[in-house]
Amino acid sequence: MTATDRPSNPGAPLPEVPLDFPREWYTFPDPANDEHLISADMTWLLSSWTCVFGTPACHGIEAGQPDSGCCTHGAFLADDSDRRRLRANVALLRPEEWQHREAAERAASEEGTVLESWLEEDELTGDDGEMEPALRTRRHNGRCVFFNDVGWPTGSGCALHHLAARTGRSLPESKPDVCWQLPIRLTQDTETRADEVEILHTRVGEYDRRGWGPGGLDLDWYCTGSPEAHVGTEPVYVSLRDELVELLGAEAYEVLAAACGRRRQLGIVAVHPATERAAGGEGGQASNL
Repeated sequence: MTATDRPSNPGAPLPEVPLDFPREWYTFPDPANDEHLISADMTWLLSSWTCVFGTPACHGIEAGQPDSGCCTHGAFLADDSDRRRLRANVALLRPEEWQHREAAERAASEEGTVLESWLEEDELTGDDGEMEPALRTRRHNGRCVFFNDVGWPTGSGCALHHLAARTGRSLPESKPDVCWQLPIRLTQDTETRADEVEILHTRVGEYDRRGWGPGGLDLDWYCTGSPEAHVGTEPVYVSLRDELVELLGAEAYEVLAAACGRRRQLGIVAVHPATERAAGGEGGQASNL
């Protein structure tokens, strides 16, 4: 990081790196399924990104709400299983762990909704590009209803995250899919090989601004491209082990971790420019996003 890279306002975020830069991918067959191929973004998984929520390094995706990180829009639920898991976890929340439980119940009562009090109806772009009905966590005071305000006695931030810490359960067991997966982006496609055999091809990489769709470019700040968030003491494939195991399976994760370990030892992976900038290197030209 050079002096010219720093914003003139000391409290302003450091410039993010560009969205496009060289990445190195590693493709391997799933040892548990010979019809499943996995491609992993080694540049992302070997980066030093870490969640900086609750620190001055997290500026929030909306400038007016830096304390709420990426919790401002609520969490869209992926499917019925996601909804059932959320319902089960809400039942485990202690009254002092969730600040806005009563606010959710009041709002639901006033609306006369048949949904759980912590959910609301919305729309989301489907695979065909058309808008379709979707459920997401209710918003209260401009952010997810499960967000405890700064100063709340049992801790600010996600009540479900605090639940995971108290019970010793993993984040994939405790939070909606979109919450525990971020900032990992997993996509899957069915491919037909030259021998006409169909396989499932899974790609796991960085959930950058583009992952949010067109609106991602309008976020006031986003962490994966910010050097301020690339300060972890462990690479992503280690710090997000639980999430990667949940997404890929234990056997596939072991193959991936071994490959990451070899690349890390040899130092031959294409380095994430935000990691390089955080370490004091140049890492490419800053973005104006």
